[in-house]
Amino acid sequence: MPRERFISAIDVGTTKICTIVGRLLPDEQVEVLGVGIAPSRGLRRGMVVNIEEAVESIQASVDQAERASGQRIGRALVGIAGSHIESINNKGIVAISHPNRVITAEDVSRAIDSARTVSIPSNREILHIIPRGYVVDGQDGVRNPIGMSGLRLEVEAHIVTGAATAIHNLTHCFQQLGIDVEELVLEPLASGEAVLTEEEREIGVVLADIGGGTTDVAIYADGAVWHSASIPVGGYQLTRDLAIGLQTPYAVAEEIKQRYGYALPQEISIDDTVEVQTFGSSAPRPVSRRRISEILQDRLVEIFSLIHREVERAGKEKLLPAGLVLTGGSAKLSGIDELARQYLQVPVRVGFPAGAVGLVDKVGDPAFATSIGLLLWAVRYGEEGRPGRRSRPRGRGLFSRVLDWLREFLPQ
Repeated sequence: MPRERFISAIDVGTTKICTIVGRLLPDEQVEVLGVGIAPSRGLRRGMVVNIEEAVESIQASVDQAERASGQRIGRALVGIAGSHIESINNKGIVAISHPNRVITAEDVSRAIDSARTVSIPSNREILHIIPRGYVVDGQDGVRNPIGMSGLRLEVEAHIVTGAATAIHNLTHCFQQLGIDVEELVLEPLASGEAVLTEEEREIGVVLADIGGGTTDVAIYADGAVWHSASIPVGGYQLTRDLAIGLQTPYAVAEEIKQRYGYALPQEISIDDTVEVQTFGSSAPRPVSRRRISEILQDRLVEIFSLIHREVERAGKEKLLPAGLVLTGGSAKLSGIDELARQYLQVPVRVGFPAGAVGLVDKVGDPAFATSIGLLLWAVRYGEEGRPGRRSRPRGRGLFSRVLDWLREFLPQ
C-alpha cells in the first residue's frame, strides 16, 4: 500500500500567517486536513523586520494547523513576496550534442541553466527560473521540446529574484522552528494556481493579489508567466487612509472597512451614515458612508494605476483579453471589481481559490488564495517540477537531502 503523502504550506503575510496541512488523494486532488491562522507580527510589506516576533507568529499558526490535522509539520512550502521582489526575462541557448539529435530532459535542464547566467547584483538571489517557451532550430512557440529533433535549443525564461537579506531572514525564522523550507514560492504565482483557469493563462490575464502590505502582480500570456512585480501598497494603506481621514484608531478603521467599505461612492446615498468612535470624543459621531467610500476609492484607483503601469512595463497593454483577476484579502471589498472594470476598461473578476477538497469552507475566500495555491503548486510540480515548465530554486544542502531520504523510511 503506497505511503500517504502530506503537504504543508505556509503563507507568511503582512497581516496574517496561514498554515495549511493537506493530503494528496489518489486522484491527485488535495484534501485540506487542518488550518492555522495567526495575526502577523514582525513583518512589514512582506519582509521580516523583527525575527523574534515573526517566529512567534509563525509558531502560533503552525501549532494550530498541527492540532487540527494531527500531523507534525517538519517541512513546508513557504510563500514569499514583498517590495524587494524583481523580475527579468532572459534567454538560454544550448547545442544538442546527442548523435540522434533528439532533445532530452537533460538538454532542457542545460538550456534553463544557461538562462540562469544573467548578471544580477551580489545582494540578490534567484527564486524562480520559469520557462515561457522554447525555440528549436528557429521554430518558436514550442511548449515542450522533449522528444523533438534539432541541433539548437533556446529557452525564453522569466527569472524572479529577491533581496538576499530578506530571503535569509525569512528562512532563518523557519530554521529556528525546526521546519525545513522545501521551496520558496512567489506568492502571486501560487495564487495563480488556485484562482486562474488554464484558458485565462493561455489567452492573457493579469493576476493582482491585494494583500495586507503589498499588491503582488503576475501577468500571464501563452500559458506561462510573462512578468511579475510587487507593489508596496495594499490593504494596510486602505485602513490607514480611513484611520487618518476619519480620525479614528486603526483597529476601528479596519472594522469600518470590513463592515461598511464600498468601492463606488456614487452608489451610496449621501444621507447614509454610520457611528464611528473618533479621537478626542467620548461618544461615537456620525460619518457619511459615502465619505468612507471616497477615501477607499482614492487608494484603490492608485493601486489600479500601478497595476496598469506594470502591464505597460511588460509590453502587454491591450494584449490581455481575459483582463484582470483580483484576489487576496482586500479583493473582498464590495464593488472593487466594478471600480477596476470602470477604471481599466477591461474584464475584471474576483478570484476565489479552487482545486482543493476537505475543509475548504475555512479557506474558500480570496484571502486564502496563496495558501491553497501553495498546496496545488506542490502537487502539480512536486519534487521534480513539471518538465519544461518550472524549475525549483537551488540551495538545499546535503544535510536536508539526507533528511528527506531518511523520512521515506519513517512511519507517519
